[in-house]
Amino acid sequence: MSDVAVSSRLSYSAIGAGTVAAFVGFGSSFPVVVQGLTAVGASNAEAASGLMAMSILMGLAAILLSWRSRQPVSVAWSTPGAALLISTGAVAGGFSAAVGAFLITGLLIVVAALVRPFRDLVAAIPSSIANAMLAGIILELCLAPVQAIGVIPQFALPVIVVWAVMLRVARLYAMPVAVVVTAAIIMTTTELPVATVGELLPAPVLIAPSFTWGAVVSLAIPLFVVTMASQNVPGIAVLQAYGYRTRVRESFLVTGVGTMIGAPFGGQAINYAAITAAICAGPDADPDPARRWVAAFAAGVLYVGFGFAATFATVLIAASPPLLIQAVAGLALMGALGNALLGAMREIGDRDAAIVTFVVSASGLSFFGIGAAFWGLVAGGAMLALSRWRQEKTDD
Repeated sequence: MSDVAVSSRLSYSAIGAGTVAAFVGFGSSFPVVVQGLTAVGASNAEAASGLMAMSILMGLAAILLSWRSRQPVSVAWSTPGAALLISTGAVAGGFSAAVGAFLITGLLIVVAALVRPFRDLVAAIPSSIANAMLAGIILELCLAPVQAIGVIPQFALPVIVVWAVMLRVARLYAMPVAVVVTAAIIMTTTELPVATVGELLPAPVLIAPSFTWGAVVSLAIPLFVVTMASQNVPGIAVLQAYGYRTRVRESFLVTGVGTMIGAPFGGQAINYAAITAAICAGPDADPDPARRWVAAFAAGVLYVGFGFAATFATVLIAASPPLLIQAVAGLALMGALGNALLGAMREIGDRDAAIVTFVVSASGLSFFGIGAAFWGLVAGGAMLALSRWRQEKTDD
């Protein structure tokens, strides 16, 4: 389909859609992002710095890309990537090694933008394997709501009930409302540290990166694969489904450079949005496709503003029972788990390899300081190669 024509008229409905997308995107998943950063060794100040950096950078990227292309190019942080950090945990070298891995991830995205054969190689990773790895990564978090009911039912049950009811009433708002209920529970049952307004403003923390083989293999490569497979590819597909001819090279370059800029401040990957992309690109944003870019632009502006609430969000999470935050993170990832399992099992011939990938990725296995996500890719890829080799021998 040809490029959508440009309209100069301001769209208030698109601004409204962008506002909804920003609140959903930030409110649904910031607990996962903060927990992911702390899991790989970030202090509260470093996690707040990382949350701020990602929010501001993804906002600026959305503003730039939507303005230049006049298309609703929505940008987000990698929520599945944050789940990967949680499942991997601390790596040798501490948070500075994780920051080095974030830098490598950004560099790989830039390479994917500039080198087409590399981009094609990444695209050639079977979706069954990529989805199975993602499902294995987030499985443990998705079990947390059930575990929380057994340990802290007085906190977990109200959140889960509200989330379940909102899924039936207004699915889009289920997670933001669940996060609001969680925040209310924390503020009414926990003694929060007293802080002045100045102390709650985020302060960027510069972290010197270090580079270790274990962090690169355990974090950088799986984070790159997860970001490409579960965020960039679906994000591109959403835009194309609504008739937009995506500028993949430019978008990868901007988000890759943005990831590299944010890494020394504690940020992980930024990328195409998927769910919020549908909010901005769909007809509810504006009947005229030429004016829907305003929705992504407006969401970007709000993301920049949300970055300045990063310290308060981090303080709130730090003061809460860890299992409660894990439960909220698990609820946020339920949809991703369902989609990943469906994608992993779709191809009958790939199912054995997908199951192996899923089991190994979910196992917590670690060899030579390298986490389970990478070994899941290796095991599943080997199983798939063996399966296809046997099929070729049978055909002969």
